[in-house]
Amino acid sequence: MATADLAILVRGAQAWNLTLTADQQQQFGQYQSLLLAWNEQMNLTAVTDPVAVQSRHFLDSLSCTLVTGSLNGHSLIDVGTGAGFPGIPLKIVFPDLQLTLVESIGKKCRFLETAVTELGLKQVSILNERVELLGRDPAHREQYDWAVARAVAALPVLAEYLLPLCRMGGAMLAMKGESAVSELATAEAAVQTLGGGDARWQPVTLPGESSSRYLIAVPKSSPTPDKYPRRPGIPAKRPLR
Repeated sequence: MATADLAILVRGAQAWNLTLTADQQQQFGQYQSLLLAWNEQMNLTAVTDPVAVQSRHFLDSLSCTLVTGSLNGHSLIDVGTGAGFPGIPLKIVFPDLQLTLVESIGKKCRFLETAVTELGLKQVSILNERVELLGRDPAHREQYDWAVARAVAALPVLAEYLLPLCRMGGAMLAMKGESAVSELATAEAAVQTLGGGDARWQPVTLPGESSSRYLIAVPKSSPTPDKYPRRPGIPAKRPLR
């Protein structure tokens, strides 16, 4: 894909002090082509216009950097990644990021494996697993600098998914829409129970998009109690209050 076809992405990234190299632009173009080709065979995204993909998927993913800063040398686990958002765009921009992608649907994992291989991305793990199980696994529990989720669940549920994965001094990052501010109030008790500190939120504006977006970051301030996360399905059915 020619560089000119990625103008929305390149300009949007520059506005956030992210300069995409020619190689990175080529990777984004290849990723977009793979996404749209595979989407003809399986439901990866409802967004199929190339310009909208750049804004609503690629730039939306890169907006995480407004909170995280540079991710080179850090570890990040992307829970419910779907077609790889926000993890793969962040990995393209920060090649020294240690990335773990978590997706419970096997056929989406096959797409992720293909994308990671064809884009030449290193230090990427793809886990076809329930996040509640990973949160109790010593190999993943309290191991990550950042635990991130995009449009996965309400904030009290996300806190139980993400905070057990964050190391002390790390943080969870929830990518939310217009309900973000109201969800913060309902999640306060859950965050405190799970070892989270004071949340901060960052509004995000994407090119051509009128809907409100927010990044909600919660630092890990104390260890998560051993009984959390609860078994698969329970956090969503009975959110902590």
